[in-house]
Amino acid sequence: MKEEISIKAEGLTRAFGANIAVDGLDLEIRKGELFGLVGPDGAGKTTALRLLSGIMEPTRGDALVAGYSVVKEPELVKEHIGYMPQRFGLYEDLTVSENIAFYADIFEVPSIERPARTERLLGFSNLTPFKDRLAGKLSGGMKQKLGLACALIHTPKVLLLDEPTNGVDPVSRRDFWRILYGLLKDGITILISTAYLDEAERSTRVGLLHKGKLLIADEPKRIKEAVKSPMVEVLAEDARGAAGTLKSIEGVESVSVYGEKLHLAIRERALMENILKAAGDKGVMVTGYREIPPSLEDVFISMVER
Repeated sequence: MKEEISIKAEGLTRAFGANIAVDGLDLEIRKGELFGLVGPDGAGKTTALRLLSGIMEPTRGDALVAGYSVVKEPELVKEHIGYMPQRFGLYEDLTVSENIAFYADIFEVPSIERPARTERLLGFSNLTPFKDRLAGKLSGGMKQKLGLACALIHTPKVLLLDEPTNGVDPVSRRDFWRILYGLLKDGITILISTAYLDEAERSTRVGLLHKGKLLIADEPKRIKEAVKSPMVEVLAEDARGAAGTLKSIEGVESVSVYGEKLHLAIRERALMENILKAAGDKGVMVTGYREIPPSLEDVFISMVER
């Protein structure tokens, strides 16, 4: 049986004058999938989500979201999705319950269904003890969970989340992802953008976005297998200062800094001794090294630099 597709973008493009924010995006996301869209600031993640939500009109191309065209039927798209932008419109002078009720009014949720839906949303977001607290008095993580509850009050088929855990503490980030996994059990399709590559590994599939172009979209494990170059972790004095020097050495394809460590993608293992010698000749003191499996960040940096 053919899998149902919740999001299908074909050639989706948005230009702002000479600047192309999203460049020919082709993407399919299956029903019940949690898809992570990853990229640095300016990669086009927010623009892509605005296009898919029907809020912004594409320059070229089209996308079907929950079966509706973002070009021809943007209002129908909006009825069937939950969209949580980076700055979700919570009313800080309203309580948690009043914010949810307000969004229930906007989405015209039938009155008879509201109590049960509200109770369920408060329960799985752990906001029940705070239902009478003003939204302005909530922590950053609790505000994000309230925003998610408001986006879900009309039981959407597709959920679009734009960097929802940006600036949130690690415990709240973990709780937020626990909630998302719970939503998958209800068959909701989730597209989440994030700059946190460690978060992206929790997704069913990941798309790496760079300068508006989708470099690759696949399962995290398969993406990491896409890098054929050996990855070497190097310990060096003044790692950040050594990075530029190492990048200039023949055989080094990419270098990324992880605190006091460096990750080097090298053309082939046999070159490592030559690389170490060249590093020493250039004044870089390497105190240790070992081959490691690549991380998603290693793959992203390697692809961008290629």
